[in-house]
Amino acid sequence: MRAIVQDGYGSIDHLSLGEVPPPVPAEDEVLVRVRAASVHPDVWHVMAGRPVVLRLMGSGVRGPRERVPGTDVAGVVESVGSAVTRFTPGDEVFGETIRGIQWSNGGAFAEYATAPEDGLAPKPPRVSFEEAAAVPTAGLIALKNLPPHRVPSGARVLVNGAAGGVGSIAVQLAKAYGAQVTGVDHASKLALVQSLGADQVIDYTVEDFTRTGEQWDLIFDVPGNHSFGAIRRALRPQGKYVLIGHDAFGATGHHWLGSIPRMLGLMARSAVSPQLRGGSFASPEKRQLLAMLAELMESGQLRTVVDSTYPLEQVREAMRHLMSGQALGRVIVRID
Repeated sequence: MRAIVQDGYGSIDHLSLGEVPPPVPAEDEVLVRVRAASVHPDVWHVMAGRPVVLRLMGSGVRGPRERVPGTDVAGVVESVGSAVTRFTPGDEVFGETIRGIQWSNGGAFAEYATAPEDGLAPKPPRVSFEEAAAVPTAGLIALKNLPPHRVPSGARVLVNGAAGGVGSIAVQLAKAYGAQVTGVDHASKLALVQSLGADQVIDYTVEDFTRTGEQWDLIFDVPGNHSFGAIRRALRPQGKYVLIGHDAFGATGHHWLGSIPRMLGLMARSAVSPQLRGGSFASPEKRQLLAMLAELMESGQLRTVVDSTYPLEQVREAMRHLMSGQALGRVIVRID
């Protein structure tokens, strides 16, 4: 089958179109005929091998253990393993090809990919393959960090990085929970943020939300481009802070450890700062989270905006467009 092959860590030049044997599903896996796959920041991390610690977290020390990149898929079930009970050939599905949440290639940039049964959900009929493929990783991150119990109805929520993959879903989740949402991003992306339901928008090139005097009940921070000291000015006394920590394709974060030192520092500080607490509720399994995302898409409460689609052989161009920061919506690879 045709697939994108990664022959080492580093630049986009390590990606090339090649021929590889089709994967064989394990007993608890599904073989998917891929129709669309998402290009997202975690794909860049594994391509670049940065932060270096990811190589010890499942990716592979000297080179990627799985040579075909990509984790987010939407497609049609081709066959199923002997223990699979939820899907049959011909079903339209979407989800993640990797087990758990880790930095590793998942084989999605190919004509066929395998995925654990619990890593997939039925694709809503009214949602296109391209739209569905854009949701899994970003949706799982957003939903795990912004569950309904964290956002009381009527709460004031600010999403920093509101036009990105995770941020755009966070905006819509907060609106679905009944919150008043402020979205922060570049001026060129604020119309998109408003179209997703934000009640107020802030252009970060003109205004620093930590210095406006306004305060919010929850700040959902994707880029992490303010110190916690600055963030506290914008939080109400009982407000909560959620940091995702996007490393901006290597421009920020530690070369070896990425955002891990900052996350550990905030965890330690949570002992004395109630604003950093609130995420201790047990998270639902991936299967349940994907089902919730599917329901939100089916009801129209979660909408995916696709900026552009690229054929499989143009994955390098798709990655360059993602890394440029210019995309207004998600970047998708289409496999015909």
